[in-house]
Amino acid sequence: MAIDGKEEASAVWQDREIRFDVHPSHLDMRSGELEIDSINAVEDTKGNNGEKGSLSITNLRLIWRAQRSTRTNLSIGYNCVLSINVKTASSRLRGNTQALYVMTKFSETKFEFIFTNLVRGSPRLFTTVQAVFRAYDTSKLYRDLKLRAAIVKDKTLMLLPKEQVYNKISGIWNLSSDQGNLGTFYATNVRIVWHANLAENFNVSMPYLQIKMIRIRDSKFGPALVVETSRESGGYILGFRIDPAERLNDVYKELLSLHKVYSVTPIFGVDFTVEDRPEPLAAVTVGKSADDVEIVSGLEEDEATDTLSAYYADSNKTSDREPVYNSDLGLAVEKLRDGVTPKMLWSVI
Repeated sequence: MAIDGKEEASAVWQDREIRFDVHPSHLDMRSGELEIDSINAVEDTKGNNGEKGSLSITNLRLIWRAQRSTRTNLSIGYNCVLSINVKTASSRLRGNTQALYVMTKFSETKFEFIFTNLVRGSPRLFTTVQAVFRAYDTSKLYRDLKLRAAIVKDKTLMLLPKEQVYNKISGIWNLSSDQGNLGTFYATNVRIVWHANLAENFNVSMPYLQIKMIRIRDSKFGPALVVETSRESGGYILGFRIDPAERLNDVYKELLSLHKVYSVTPIFGVDFTVEDRPEPLAAVTVGKSADDVEIVSGLEEDEATDTLSAYYADSNKTSDREPVYNSDLGLAVEKLRDGVTPKMLWSVI
């Protein structure tokens, strides 16, 4: 008989989705989400030019609300962000001024957001958003499943900030191959980690955030601890043999307890402190690799299309353009839009 124990955390969509004009309750802070800063006078220059609103910067996303109606809003998860730049934009409320450009990718669609601070001489919008996103992008081990990562040194787990090891167990077999691999198992307040004793780079780091199910079931090696991860993290099913049976049950119960505690008070790993001096605005770019996620807009189809079209990064482009030879680059590239040159694309204001 298999012993099942399903301990799923409430789905965390806040950092992995972009939502437009949602019910105000969707903008409330979820468990573990913290509002780092709030700026009252910010214009959504791309989609609502001339519309004054407020921008909340949390450890998971950017939230913009229009002043006249809270139903006009944006929720932009950091996991969708490709780059953040400071460039000049044309604002109805400020004229030509520096603005924050946020390039994102949600599913297979790229969206561009432009935010203008209506308070003259204040760099808060630029410096805070860039710093918080940088903290998010450098703390992925708290939130993403990793295989063969640099997480073990000299047979010791390299702990994350605020991570605590609750149990370290030697002699645990990973059942991913026919013969199994002997290694060491860690249970912390953030994740489950296993690494092979003979090859430290053969390892897996599984944050509780990405664990869908923990259970005990029969295998060809006998009763095994089975950890199933979320579809977003690859939907892995990983088996571990722990002897004797009493020890297996103890580890199983401990992991269920740790996962349950984490689900109530998740640790997302985004630490942020306000710096005394803001960073210079010129030539500041923060980039990351693109991730694919599924879009959930919460709108009727026609309404969603109208709202989203204002934020398309290239609203007139429905398919890739034909390649042409560019003498400036000496390469064949996709044909650019009329009036656009390679120099303009590489220029950062």
